[in-house]
Amino acid sequence: MGFLGFIKGFSSVYRAKPRIRAYPSFCQHGHCYIQCRTFSHFKDHDDSVLPVLIVGAGPVGLVLSILLTKLGIKCSVLEKGKSFSHHPQAHFINNRSMEVFHKLDGLAEEIQRSQPPVDLWRKFVYCTSLTGPVLGSVDHMQPQDFEKVVSPVCVAHFSQYKLIRLLLKKLEDLNFLICKPEGLNDEPFRGGELLMGHECVKINATGQSVNVTASHLKEGKYTERNISCNILVGTDGAASTIRKLAGIELRGEKDLQKLVSVHFLSRDLGQYLLNERPGMLFFIFNTEAIGVLVAHDLKQGEFVLQMPFYPPQQSLDDFSPETCKQLILKLVGQELSDIDVIDIKPWVMHAEVAEKFVSCDNRIILAGDAAHRFPPAGGFGMNTGIQDAHNLAWKIAAFVKGIAPSSILHTYETERRPIAIFNTALSVQNFRAAMAVPATLGLDPTIANSVHQTITDGIGSILPSGLQRAVLDGIFTIGRAQLSEFLLNEKNLLGSSRLAKLRRLFEEGKSLQLQFPAEDLGFRYLEGALIPDSDSVRAQVPPTGRRRDYIPSSDPGSRLPHMNVRMLSNSFSEACISTLDLLPGDKVEFLLFIAPLEKSYHLAVAALKVAEEFKVSVKVCILWPTDTVKGAETRSKTTLAPWENYIDVAEAKKSSNSFSWWSMCQMTDKGAILVRPDEHIAWRAKSSIDDDPILEMKRVFSAILKVNI
Repeated sequence: MGFLGFIKGFSSVYRAKPRIRAYPSFCQHGHCYIQCRTFSHFKDHDDSVLPVLIVGAGPVGLVLSILLTKLGIKCSVLEKGKSFSHHPQAHFINNRSMEVFHKLDGLAEEIQRSQPPVDLWRKFVYCTSLTGPVLGSVDHMQPQDFEKVVSPVCVAHFSQYKLIRLLLKKLEDLNFLICKPEGLNDEPFRGGELLMGHECVKINATGQSVNVTASHLKEGKYTERNISCNILVGTDGAASTIRKLAGIELRGEKDLQKLVSVHFLSRDLGQYLLNERPGMLFFIFNTEAIGVLVAHDLKQGEFVLQMPFYPPQQSLDDFSPETCKQLILKLVGQELSDIDVIDIKPWVMHAEVAEKFVSCDNRIILAGDAAHRFPPAGGFGMNTGIQDAHNLAWKIAAFVKGIAPSSILHTYETERRPIAIFNTALSVQNFRAAMAVPATLGLDPTIANSVHQTITDGIGSILPSGLQRAVLDGIFTIGRAQLSEFLLNEKNLLGSSRLAKLRRLFEEGKSLQLQFPAEDLGFRYLEGALIPDSDSVRAQVPPTGRRRDYIPSSDPGSRLPHMNVRMLSNSFSEACISTLDLLPGDKVEFLLFIAPLEKSYHLAVAALKVAEEFKVSVKVCILWPTDTVKGAETRSKTTLAPWENYIDVAEAKKSSNSFSWWSMCQMTDKGAILVRPDEHIAWRAKSSIDDDPILEMKRVFSAILKVNI
């Protein structure tokens, strides 16, 4: 299926009977029609109504709660689990997510200090066993990945449960309370609580709020508790209860593959791989077993083994801890005495996106896996969710603080849903690339799935279940025979041909990829809380499935390019920070970049005046060329008086050959760039504003904040 065909799979609108009760009952066909209040009335809300309730305390829910709390927005979190899972789950954190973490009081730096050294996880290794012949390896790190030219931080390899521990610590530092059901009373939530063991069971949408009923076990009995909130955010994972209660359907491809995930520890195996063949992923193909081993931490000996799973002929009972140990030994190729199987879980790979992210008059919102389910190839699942939270947080804050009407929240869907659809397509492409390796070795997964379907639903379905299992095992055993050393070697004509084709696959970057810088940092919102340029609205380039370099852009909707700058107003003027660090994480503030030119200063004054009228904060950044900083502070102070919300910075070029800021942005210094609180560009002027700058800035802020003037 091509990219356009894949996208069409998400385009149809599902009409379903919702499970939300609305008062009055204006919920029909999956949509809740509630009389809208003007945003200026929000500040008068009842103190018993929580501004934001987040359901689901995975990475996305926790990041959103941290961002909102830092922005001064009261929120609470419900988590149905009584404790947090120790299953490693997601583990690759891409550049953009690390930039978000960089702004969370140094979380990115904590992750970088705590993660394994990069040389232990930069490669994918393909082999016949972990101690046997290597079929090939791919190094996914390039020199520029460490130079911090396009970003102030690097990617990371850090297990999800470890990330959750750090996020919880950040919440506790913000005075969040982590509560068990038995420690609660019946007082209304004030914000700042994470409630464990609470499952959302009902939603009632009214014209003023969303009433949530949560069930929890207390003193041996299930008790229900009602919580009223203005905004309900579902970050409760791929099987989202909030999505189901809201009657929102998923669109895309279901059941791409079924797998069993085995979490185990073995320090002996970790030490061996650390010394002999370090890597992040190990793709193992031999006559006895096939699997993918994720090395979460070689030093600690922590692994997750992923194996194909074919129910109903196979059941989870077939993967007992002892059976899994034997399968691990077959894939390792030698005896290990310290294998400790921690957990065994079946899971199904999907590629689906919710038909909508925002419903019920912008009061119910989905984020993370609740809104999109990807194949894990490329690590887009958790990362896309974290970036959902980053996009959403400042918009919720703008609404709650009375800066913008509730329609600002709908721009979250306008902006993030196309990104989710694109990332789904890219993840599927990357998954198909991963399947190209076994196909090259004579083990085409599509054939295996067809055989399984024929046995399950076709002519084989008339056979007794035991015979179905025997037939399936027999066919798979014959298939794995193609991986024998007798066949798969350079002296065998067929084996030599397959190995040569495999090498070409790796050399041409057509196997599973880890990094996608162009998509990671270069994704762009085409419409929403921004003003597109007439010359920057271009068709989205379909994903290629291969690594492409990121090219900085100042197109509206793009992430602000990174450049190191020196703060001229700081006594430590040699200290450099990223342009991304010029935006604070604790207030809804826009940033206007200008050069020290007369017309640009006039535009800055106009922006400051209009922002005051719109009750939103704007900081002006005057970016000086390196060789013209003398007298900078005096000139800006004089020209912008009485306004004081500005900062003078100078480019901190690494060399004389480095691009200037305006050249990197493909603009002249006569232009201006307005950046949103989430570090995405909201508007730009490629040349000086000759018309009334006050009128222009009113037009700009009105369009971005969805405020009528």
